[in-house]
Amino acid sequence: MRYVRLILVIILWIGAYTGRSQDVIYSPLDKFDFRNGDYSVVGMTGGMLYTYRSSPDGAMLEAFDDSMNKAATIILDFFPDKIYQTRFISYADRIVILYQALESNKVVQYAALLDEKGRLKGRPIELAKAKTGIFGAMKNYFYSAVSEDKKKIFIYTLNDKGNGVEVEGKWLDDSLKILKKGKASFDNGKLLTKGEVNIANDGTVYIATYTTVGAQNYADEFWILALKEGDNKFTPCAMHLQDKFAAAGYMKIDNVNNRIYFGGFYADRKNGSYDGIIFAKLDVASASFQNLKFIPFDNALTAAASIRQRKNPFDNYLVMQLIIKNDGGFVMITENTFITTRTNYMPGVGYYSSFYSPYNTTLVHEYHYNDIMALSYDKDGVREWNSFIAKDQYSQEDGGAFASYLLLNSGGSLAFLFNDFNNTRSRIQLATMDPDGKTEVSSFAPIGNNSPDWLPRAGKQVASRILIVPCLLKRQICFAKVVF
Repeated sequence: MRYVRLILVIILWIGAYTGRSQDVIYSPLDKFDFRNGDYSVVGMTGGMLYTYRSSPDGAMLEAFDDSMNKAATIILDFFPDKIYQTRFISYADRIVILYQALESNKVVQYAALLDEKGRLKGRPIELAKAKTGIFGAMKNYFYSAVSEDKKKIFIYTLNDKGNGVEVEGKWLDDSLKILKKGKASFDNGKLLTKGEVNIANDGTVYIATYTTVGAQNYADEFWILALKEGDNKFTPCAMHLQDKFAAAGYMKIDNVNNRIYFGGFYADRKNGSYDGIIFAKLDVASASFQNLKFIPFDNALTAAASIRQRKNPFDNYLVMQLIIKNDGGFVMITENTFITTRTNYMPGVGYYSSFYSPYNTTLVHEYHYNDIMALSYDKDGVREWNSFIAKDQYSQEDGGAFASYLLLNSGGSLAFLFNDFNNTRSRIQLATMDPDGKTEVSSFAPIGNNSPDWLPRAGKQVASRILIVPCLLKRQICFAKVVF
C-alpha cells in the first residue's frame, strides 16, 4: 500500500505540473509615451533581465531579478541627443549596443560595450556615417546582422548600384574589435531587388537577391550572394526556378552542416496566385543548390485553407520561420499579412486606435495580420501535417505594433502568443503545437497591473521556457515575464 500511495502521489504531481497554466509576472509600471518613446527587451546578462526604454528625457537600461523586481537603472548618458535606431545583443557577461545618432546633417553608426552590470566599458566606437538629405533622415542608412553564436557582427550599407546591388561593411567580434572590412557588388544586367541579409558563424555574409516580373513582383531569377569575411567579391549561387515564380521567401543558416536552407512560395504564372511551396538546400562548399523541391498544394491542404479564405486562400502568406528537422524534413511557419491604404474620409476605427490618431493624415495605412499556417514535410517533400491558427488583427498607422505573434520553440513543441483583435475587441491568446501538428488554443488572461495592452511581436524568448513581453497601460510601460 505504501508503494501504491507513492505511485499515486507521483502521478498526481506529474499531472499537476504538465497541466498547469503559464505563470506571468509583471514588472512595475514606468512613465512612457508610446508616440515618442522607444523600448526593447535586451535579454539575460549577469543573471539579470535587462530592458531598454527611452523618452525625450533620456535613455536607460533597467535590470530585473527573477521576480521582476527592479534591481538597477542605468542611465545611458553617452547617447547623443537624437537617437535614430538601436539594437541590443546580450551575452552572459556583457551587452553590445548598436545605435545610430542624428548629428547635424549626418547619421552616425556607433557601437558600445557594457559589462554584466550595464556599465560602459571604454568609449563608444564610431563605425560609419552618412549624409542625410535636405529634409533630414528619411530612411535606414545602416544595417546589422548577427551570427547565431553572436560572435560575429556585420555592420553594413546595402545600396543600388546601377541595376545591381552593392554592399559595404565591417565585421566585428563580440568585444567590438573590427576584424575585417569589405565591399562588393553584383550586376547581372537586370534590375535587382535586395532581400534579407544573414551572417554565418564563420563570418560569411549571405544576401538574397532577385529580379522581379509582373504586377505581383514575383521573382523570376533568384540568387544567394555569399561574401566571405573581408572579401571584395561575391560568390553568386543561382537557384533555378524552372519557369516558376518565387515569392515570400525565407533563408536559414545551418552552421553545423555548412548549409543554407530556403523556404518560400511559388506561382506557375507571373500574375497568378500561389500554387505551392519551394524548399531548397544550398551546399556552401560547392556554391550550388541541392534537393530543390517545388511542392504543389494538394487538395486536402487547399480545402483546409479555404475554410477561412475561400478565394486564393494562400495569397498574402509570408514565411516567418523555417524549422529543420533531424530527418531532413522541415516545418514552415507562415502568416497571412498585408497592408492596405484608404483616405481618412472613409471612417474606420481599430481597437488600438487610441495609441495613434489616424485622422491626422489624409492617407491611412491599415495593417492586417491574420491566420498562422504551419506546414510539415518529410525529407522527400511529402506533407505530413498542416495546422492553422485563426486570428484577426486589424489596426491603423501603428506599423502593426500590436499584431503578429511571439514564438517560443522549446525543442519539443511550439507556442504562439498573440493578441486576437479586430476593430471592436482584443484578447490574448496562446496556441500550443505538438510535434504532430496538434494545436490547442486557449484564452490567456493574466491578472495584475490593471490588464495592460501586450506587444507580443516586440517580445523575446530569453530562456528555453521564458518569454518577456513589453506591455502598455495608457502612458506607462511594463514588461511581462511568461514562464511555461
